Amino acid sequence: MKKILITGANSYIGTQFENYIKEWPDEYSVDTVDMIDGSWREKSFAGYDVVFHVAGIAHADVGRASEETKKKYYAVNTDLTIETAKKAKEAGVKQFIFMSSAIVYGESAPMGKEKIITKDTIPEPANFYGDSKLQAEKGLEPLNDDSFKEVILRPPMIYGKGSKGNYPLLAKLAKKMPIFPNVNNQRSMLYVGNLCEFIKIMIDNEETGTFFPQNSEYVSTAQMVKEIANVHGRKIWITKLLNPFVWMASKVPGKVGGLANKAFGSFVYDMEMSEYEWEYRNYNLRESLSRTEK
Repeated sequence: MKKILITGANSYIGTQFENYIKEWPDEYSVDTVDMIDGSWREKSFAGYDVVFHVAGIAHADVGRASEETKKKYYAVNTDLTIETAKKAKEAGVKQFIFMSSAIVYGESAPMGKEKIITKDTIPEPANFYGDSKLQAEKGLEPLNDDSFKEVILRPPMIYGKGSKGNYPLLAKLAKKMPIFPNVNNQRSMLYVGNLCEFIKIMIDNEETGTFFPQNSEYVSTAQMVKEIANVHGRKIWITKLLNPFVWMASKVPGKVGGLANKAFGSFVYDMEMSEYEWEYRNYNLRESLSRTEK
């Protein structure tokens, strides 16, 4: 039996994985520890095979953040990650899994442009959130060895029932709007059920390295909204007639332009980066949206 400790109690991904792995009660045991206060430092990590570190801060309004907020991101996303990994290694834990993010490669391309990440693309964060994740990765590197295998995950946008971030906004629009722009952008995305299976495989195979799990298909924002509407039995008119308005919005300086480019820009991983010898993508887009919305 593999003993797993999730560092980051009540986190979305941690909770999803904890529930997912319960399907195999004879093969895995899972504990969680809250990282908000310092009491976790008193907990013994001895006896655990895997530490899955999900504690972190995301989804900031990076344009308006104070210096104090920026320091908090580095304290939690960088310093806490490294401290947790050191404690795990000292306790004899064999594998450390860190939830990083595609944000280490910066923002999506603006509307009308492409951004394709390949295995040769050098991370280039656009803000302190992305940099705090990248600095954590760099801080973990010296700890990695044959007895302490590190797995760094850089997933794209994760969605699923109860997820936060951009997905709930798209779902809200799909359930209310009669019309939506038909912008031909492309995004890499990852359903949380596929992510959980990938993490399970990482544990089973005692992997080490940096990985880029994603769904087996790219998706446009318009396609996403249309599929969500279909799940709810709604008809939504996807039309290019609205595209000029979106394009004009994307050129407005500040928050308006940023939101338009974030919603309708492109950001994809080369599919080859996400291939793995064991299949982990158990759900396609339509199935995953049905499970998320219902």
